[in-house]
Amino acid sequence: MINLRFEELGLSAEIQKAVADLGFIESTPIQSQAIPIIMEGKDVLGMAQTGTGKTAAFGIPLLEKVDVLTKKTQALVLCPTRELAVQISEEFKKFSKYIPDLQITTIFGGDSYERQFRELKRNPQIVVGTPGRVIDHLQRQTLKVEHIQTVILDEADEMLNMGFREDIELVLQGMPAERQTLLFSATMSSDILSIAKTYQNHPVQVQIARKEVTASTIEQFYFPVRSEQKVEAMCRLIEFYNLQLMLVFCNTKAQVDELVDELQGRGIGAEGLHGDMKQSQRTMVMGRFKSSRVQVLVATDVAARGIDVSGVDAVFNYDVPQDPEYYVHRIGRTGRAGKLGMSFTFVSGRDRYRLMDIERFAKIKIKRGDIPDKQSIINKRKENLVTMVKQEALESGDLKQYDDVISRLIAENIEPRQVLAALFKLYMGDLGRNLSDIDFSQDERKRSTDSKYGEKDNKFGKDRFSKDKYNDRDSGGKYGREKERGFGDKDRERSSYKDKEKRPKMTRLFVSVGKRDRISHADIVGAFASKTGMRGRDIGEIDIMENFSFVEIPAHLAQEVVDVMHQNTIKGKKASVEISAK
Repeated sequence: MINLRFEELGLSAEIQKAVADLGFIESTPIQSQAIPIIMEGKDVLGMAQTGTGKTAAFGIPLLEKVDVLTKKTQALVLCPTRELAVQISEEFKKFSKYIPDLQITTIFGGDSYERQFRELKRNPQIVVGTPGRVIDHLQRQTLKVEHIQTVILDEADEMLNMGFREDIELVLQGMPAERQTLLFSATMSSDILSIAKTYQNHPVQVQIARKEVTASTIEQFYFPVRSEQKVEAMCRLIEFYNLQLMLVFCNTKAQVDELVDELQGRGIGAEGLHGDMKQSQRTMVMGRFKSSRVQVLVATDVAARGIDVSGVDAVFNYDVPQDPEYYVHRIGRTGRAGKLGMSFTFVSGRDRYRLMDIERFAKIKIKRGDIPDKQSIINKRKENLVTMVKQEALESGDLKQYDDVISRLIAENIEPRQVLAALFKLYMGDLGRNLSDIDFSQDERKRSTDSKYGEKDNKFGKDRFSKDKYNDRDSGGKYGREKERGFGDKDRERSSYKDKEKRPKMTRLFVSVGKRDRISHADIVGAFASKTGMRGRDIGEIDIMENFSFVEIPAHLAQEVVDVMHQNTIKGKKASVEISAK
């Protein structure tokens, strides 16, 4: 289908002028298809990713439809996160720049009720909000729905992933029967189709092909590293590639906080963004990142919804995303406007299978990269120093004031080379500062042959990377079923060591987390399996006490497991792991 120019879409003069001000001439595929259908008043079931222009696809026809002379709420937009709600409102305001008397209100959790009460009392024509706060206002009857003609669900799949199905249905059930319902989603699951069938009236399906991530403007690399090496690896890549503005994605809120602390401790300007933060904190962090006062923004996938920042040099997948779709969303935030962007993905243990899933899903091949070694970073620092000195020598016109200092030093029989070296040392300090002695290449060679991470002669079993046996607990895999039946003696009868005569000698480990940390058997198995690579079924009895736990593992693996797990995290909690005294 040929993309239509905005002037061909039958838009009002006011909208066309606003679109022209934004520099838009030709509409995107989703806009070309959806705008005419929505303007006809039909329901739409749209499948389109973030970044395809879908906000304008439903926003422009909505603005055309709203009657600004009627001071009643006529449209409700429901979306998963506060950041996305704010972004949608801002987009609507750009397109309605020349529409007088139009009022748009944004409502979401963590924000002032007083402001929301005050704005809703004015009966804004359009309300954009998150499910929880919308329901809150519906129950308080502060959001009037009798005049609503259009309901839009944006990123419906994400709302379902976040557990908002009941909330979505409750909102839709409270809307007028005679209305236009627009539902947009990046994926078309059975749950999405079920909602469409129940709450839409013969919707027209609009589907845009998945955006490819093979754009030449994004260089994509993965790095096999152990969990405890990720911070060092990330710092080396930042320095080697001279990265100035970065987005870093973690899978958990606890990991976000932990990583921010680590980076700040190394002198890197980092801030975190996740759902447990107050809205005022989130707004401040985003403002600092957008203005480049913060170099690194560390976020979870959910918190990052709605982030739209230009000029991001690189995206780091500190944790491999649970869903391949998230990878596309994550790295799409770099390499924009024709600029070169980079994405770096850290892979440890079973993550390589998730990486393969991503490559199949996105139809790409992600190149394997090498973490710069210590000497490479030192050479880079020298190179930067040479460049800086050459630039200063060529551009500065006031160097003669130092002639007498140089003369005095030479008079002291100090060689010019020694003078320069001393000055460089005073300025730069130790060229090897802040660099650990980790040799990533040696570590990888070891893992590929006989270590606990290798696939050959693997001490933890040949199928330690078998994702269909032990999927990550956060992705709804089989840990849940393991939790239901426990990991005691009965389970060991089902394990690979059914025969007691063949079962290896077991060693008991002390783990410094327990019931007070809300740790479950599944959490412990998940952490041990994902971070050491051992199979969950090889773990024996787990006794969870109030303040600590005991875990049985094969004796011949004990010391290696302790080395990996000590001061690592279990469910976001730092844990000490030691061989228990008998």
